[in-house]
Amino acid sequence: MAAEPTLPDSYRRDWRTALGALRRLLANGDDTTQVFVIMRALNGKATKDGYHRLIRDHAGARMAYDRVELSQRFSDPAYIDSFAPGTVGAAYRDWLHQTGYSAAGLADISNLDRHETLIRHPYAWFGRRTRDLHDIWHVLTGYQADETMGEAALVGFSYAQTGGMGWAWIAAGAALKSMKVTGNKLFARAVWEGYRHGKRAAWLLGENYETLMHEPLDAARARLRIPEPRAYRRAQRELGPLLSSYASKPAAA
Repeated sequence: MAAEPTLPDSYRRDWRTALGALRRLLANGDDTTQVFVIMRALNGKATKDGYHRLIRDHAGARMAYDRVELSQRFSDPAYIDSFAPGTVGAAYRDWLHQTGYSAAGLADISNLDRHETLIRHPYAWFGRRTRDLHDIWHVLTGYQADETMGEAALVGFSYAQTGGMGWAWIAAGAALKSMKVTGNKLFARAVWEGYRHGKRAAWLLGENYETLMHEPLDAARARLRIPEPRAYRRAQRELGPLLSSYASKPAAA
C-alpha cells in the first residue's frame, strides 16, 4: 500500500525555482502551471497562518471542521444552476460560461505532475480552499480573467488577502514587464490598485461561500468593502492593443 502524501517539513523559500517559473509565466501567460510552482516555492507559512486565522473565529472553525472541498461543490452543475439572478453565484455561473473555465479545471492545473493525491491535512485543505476561491474573486473584484492585466490585478489583491509571497512575486514581475512593454504605468497602477483593494476589503478567506453565493452581487461587494476597480478600467480603455502586445512579448531574462 502506497504511503499517504504529506506536507513538506520546511517552509523555506526556494527563490531559484520561483525565478525560473516567473520567467516562464511572463513569457507565456497561458502557462498557469507556473503560478502553482511559484506558490509552492515562496508562500512559506502563509497557508498555515491563514488556517489558524480562520479557526480563531467560531464560524471559521465550523467551516474548518466541516472541511468542504469547494472544487467539488463548484463543479456540481445542479448547485451552480441553483443561484437566483443578480446573486454572486449567478455572476459566477455567467463567468464560467463566458470563460469556459471550471473549478475542476483549476484544481487539475494545480496538480503539477498529474499524479498527486489529495493530502488529508488541515493546512492542505486550506490551501485548496484558497485555490478554489480564485475565480470567485474575479467576480467579486471585477478583474477579468484575461492572461494579462485582469489576472495581474487579482494577483495583487490576492497577495494583500493571503500574505503569500508568491503572489507578490508574480504581481511585481507583471508590473515591471508592463512598464517595459507599454512605456507607461497604467498597468502597474491597476496591479497596485488590486493590492490596495485587497488590504481594504474584508478577509475573504474567512467568508462562508455557501452563504455568500446567494447574496446580491452589489450588496456583497459593499459588505465586503470591495470598491470599483477604476484604475483597472482606465487602463483597459487607454492601453487597448498594447495589452495583446504585452501578452505576447517575453520578459527580460
